[in-house]
Parts: sequence; C-alpha cells; structure tokens
Amino acid sequence: MILFNPLLVVFLLISSTSHADNSLPVIKAPPTLMKLVKVIAIGEDQVHDSFRLPARIDLDQQHVARIGATVTGRIIETEVVLGQQVRKGEQLATLNSTELGLAQSAYLKTSSQVNLRQLAVSRAKRLLASDVIAAAELQEREGLLIEAEVDLRTATDQLRALGMSNIDLARLSQEKKINSVLPITASIKGTIVERKVTIGQVVQPADALFTVADLSHVWVVAELPEQQASWAHKGDEAEVTIAALPEAVLRGRLIYVADMVNPDTRTVTVRMELPNPQRNLKPHMLANLLIRKQGVQQLTLPDSAVLRVNDSDHVFLEIAPDEFQLKPVKLGIRYGNVRRILEGLKQGDKVVVEGGFHLNSERQRKELE
Repeated sequence: MILFNPLLVVFLLISSTSHADNSLPVIKAPPTLMKLVKVIAIGEDQVHDSFRLPARIDLDQQHVARIGATVTGRIIETEVVLGQQVRKGEQLATLNSTELGLAQSAYLKTSSQVNLRQLAVSRAKRLLASDVIAAAELQEREGLLIEAEVDLRTATDQLRALGMSNIDLARLSQEKKINSVLPITASIKGTIVERKVTIGQVVQPADALFTVADLSHVWVVAELPEQQASWAHKGDEAEVTIAALPEAVLRGRLIYVADMVNPDTRTVTVRMELPNPQRNLKPHMLANLLIRKQGVQQLTLPDSAVLRVNDSDHVFLEIAPDEFQLKPVKLGIRYGNVRRILEGLKQGDKVVVEGGFHLNSERQRKELE
C-alpha cells in the first residue's frame, strides 16, 4: 500500500530548478497570485550621487548694508521702523554733532584764508610790475597761498569723510552757515532688518545703527563634514527643502565651497543662492540641502522591488515562468524611487516590482508548513 505524504508535495513545490540557487527556496506562484505580480527586467539608468545636509536660510551678504554714523553725535530723530522698505539715499535718522560743526568752522576759516591770500598774491603781482616790491616778497606770498590751499583741501576731505556731499559743501561755501545736523541715509535699496538706535542715543562711527538687506535673493548655507570635504564643488546641482514650506522643492547650484576647514566645527561651509521674489524664504529658516553630483549610468532597481528580510535587502528573482526565488542583494542609497545595485543581480535579470509582499507571505506560509 502506498501512503500519500503531503510534506512530499510541499517539497516538490519548493524544490530547486536548473536556474535557481540550491541554497535558496523557490516559490511556485498559483494563477491567482500571478495576477498580483508584476515583473520587469532590470537595466541601467542615470544615477546622481547625492549628500543631504541640514542647512539654514541666510541673508545674501552681497546685498546687505550695515549703516552707521560717519561722525560722533546724538540721534535727534528717526524716520524708519523695522521691516520698512527703503530706497537708496532715503533718510533713516538725523544726527546732531558738535564735531561736524567744528569741522565746518575749520573749513570756513581756511576758505577765508585762501581768499585773502589770493588777493595778497594779486596785489603783490601788481606792485612787482610797478617795481614797488621785490620778487622775493611775491614768492613768499605765493607760498602762503599754497599752504592755505592745502589746509582747505584737508578741511574739505574731512567734511566729505564726515558725510557731507559736494552739494552740501557748495551750500556751506555760499551761505557761510554752520549746520551741525547730519542725515543718516540708506546706501542700498531694501528692507530694514535690524535697527539699533533710539532718539537721544549718542553714537560713534563704529556703531552699526541699521541693517538694510535686499531680500529678493537669499543664501542657503550648510556645513559639510570634514571627511566629505572633497565631495562637493562649486557648480554642483543642489536641491533645497524647507520645513516651513513642505511643498516647496527649490533647485539650483552651489555658488561657494569654502577653501578652509572651520577649526571649531571641523566642517566646510557650502552655499547656494535662491531667488526670493515673494519673500517666502525668511532668513534663519531651517532647511535641508541635497547636493547632487553629475549623473552616471548605473545598474538600478525600483525601490518597490526591495523587501527587508532579517534586517537585509532582498528581491524576488524570476527563475522560470511562475517561479520565483527570494535573493539577497546589496544596494546603494536611494535616488528618488530607485536604488543602485551593488551586488547580487546583473543586467537583464527579471525581478518582481509589484506583488512581492504576497509572494513573501506565500513563502512564509510554505516554510511554516
């Protein structure tokens, strides 16, 4: 009498075929399961190596002006508030300075000396022509005129350094009135992003009173670990995602990679520039910077084909019609929805990209039996 052994049937269903690795089980998928399975032949695709870094939005330092007083004095009026849009040349505050008044007084005195000595030289020339004085006296008066002209140029340069324009100097020369009030004006068009001044405050030329920034462009700044310092280069493609704007993916290129390592953080600063016409990107926002390398052809696998089994990556490989084998593979990092194949598969191999979960459930069921 021949006894029917059900274990023998299971053994035959999962037995190895001529195309399979004998050390790995083979799953014979029934027709109902095959309706859920999709198989493709793997091939090469263009892959971009990438590296993701935490980053932040920062001011574009090429479009930032820190504005202060050119002379020591007291603030008597402020015309702008934080966040206000200003034009180039627009007055931001008014300063009263005794130092400016003294410099204007010195200018008027030297200007008067120049006029008097010019008259003296002219008179000496007429007297010399009439043989009333010697030539040496004319030369002496011309020397005094040169000294006065040098003093006047010095006084003029000092007033320019204190913030007076050529128009202001012309008005001072014409009206001969000392005005110790000086406007503090914006040197660029932009937004007031910092204001460190109040009425009555005494300020020095070294003090930064206002910061004006053109926010139509911003920087994305990140720190690359020292170990990857040679990995990024100026011009590499980059992609930015921002926590505060989850739906925005902004693309560009690196405009700067530092030539030196920060000795405190052991990192290299990298930077990209982004247009910001709507002012949605706020300085100091947190972001993620993804740096991409030039694309190269690599053997890739759809991420949907990958199964995690025993803490390692596997795929179902088709070894015959309706027959599949769970095979371990070694994969690289994810690029979008694909993975680079490092070991375990070759070009043309057919793998399951849909229905792998059902095949794996079938495999586990058979192992339990």
